[in-house]
Amino acid sequence: MHMPSEISRRQLLQMGGIGCLNLSLPQLLRADQQTVSESKARRADSCIMIFLNGGPSHLDMWDMKPNAPAEIRGEFKPVSTTVPGIQLSEHLPRLGKLAHETTIVRSVHHGVNNSHAAAVYAALTGHDRGENGGGAKPTDYPAIGSVLGKVYPPVKPVVPYVSMPYITKEGAGGPPQPGFFGGWLGRTYDPLFVLRDPNATDFQVQELSPPAEVPSVRLQSRQELLRSIRSNPTARMDRLAREMNGFQQNAFDLLTSNSTQQAFRIEQESDRTRDSYGRNIYGQSVLLARRLIEAGTRMACVSWAPDANATWDTHGGNFNSLKTKLLPQLDAAVSSLLNDLLARGMLERTLVVVTGEFGRSPKVNAAAGRDHWNFCYGLMMAGGGIKRGHVFGASDKIGGRPSSNPVTPSDIIATVYNCLGISKELELRDGLDRPYTLVPWGDVIEDVLI
Repeated sequence: MHMPSEISRRQLLQMGGIGCLNLSLPQLLRADQQTVSESKARRADSCIMIFLNGGPSHLDMWDMKPNAPAEIRGEFKPVSTTVPGIQLSEHLPRLGKLAHETTIVRSVHHGVNNSHAAAVYAALTGHDRGENGGGAKPTDYPAIGSVLGKVYPPVKPVVPYVSMPYITKEGAGGPPQPGFFGGWLGRTYDPLFVLRDPNATDFQVQELSPPAEVPSVRLQSRQELLRSIRSNPTARMDRLAREMNGFQQNAFDLLTSNSTQQAFRIEQESDRTRDSYGRNIYGQSVLLARRLIEAGTRMACVSWAPDANATWDTHGGNFNSLKTKLLPQLDAAVSSLLNDLLARGMLERTLVVVTGEFGRSPKVNAAAGRDHWNFCYGLMMAGGGIKRGHVFGASDKIGGRPSSNPVTPSDIIATVYNCLGISKELELRDGLDRPYTLVPWGDVIEDVLI
């Protein structure tokens, strides 16, 4: 009897794969049984990260400067929200109606090289690789989802960490950005990358379905065979069979799990719900993130760009791009997500983070755009132990530098881990049993927590 055939490298690239390096499903599910202690009770069980890849303009979203000169304040007007004194861009009206559920942080900054790759890595891990680009590396610090999947594996047979809808490149044709992978935890902790468009009529994740030529009865018979081999101490097993250890059972469970299959059946959502999120690849990815978290996935990450220069990197035509496409799509997707989580009673235990790797320069450039600006930017958080209707920190009169309560990406990551019940001082080990501390220099921002 032959084992099910492996997914080809080409299929992984076309349809989304377990990691981007041809990992098998058992590898994804395998984890060592190291006991990990937590420093405090979890405020959140799961996290949805909406990563605005390329650097969103804080000055045109949630830290507007209406009294600044025209070349600073730009074309947009601020509007009132449900929280007195808090204003957002006129192009985020739906989020403005949910300001009472969120915290806006306006004083993030870092001294990392403000190239996309270096800044993305810092924003997602809290660490500075100290260089410019170079793609994801096995020596990188692991993504939040990788750590979360290791420390708190899902209680249901579902994938612990999913990233979509792209493996974002450092630039068009460039290598994958760092910060999304398992790094020194190992490829087992890479996310499941969903690389198909959830807005497509034929959307499905074929890697999580048994091959068509292997009916369920046959799959179950293979499962029983492997059980008998493992239970027979005298049986000789080849290398593949030895790898199919106790976690192989979870692989079979995942392939046949109703929770897993249902999570990806986005077509079961009503037209009204799908329209609310936005009928585009990003809106539907955010909807899929909600479905995955509801099914038991610990971390769902939406990276909002095929490459770092494609969407939020608005060096030219900043205002046109924001008002005609980027902000309406973001407003629809995030507001629908928050409303859905509230309606389902899930927001209290789900941490939502909307951020990028840096902000944009205060001064509008000659191309009606704004350039990279790592000296001050903002982000939005909600649910999972985060204060409601709150603004933390402030920037100066042109949004160029923090004027109060400055924080860094490592502080943000430490705070995210804290909400998820993971100490920033947690020590994990790589494949060579070398110890690493998660975010040793990050400080939890207590003022944004309930």
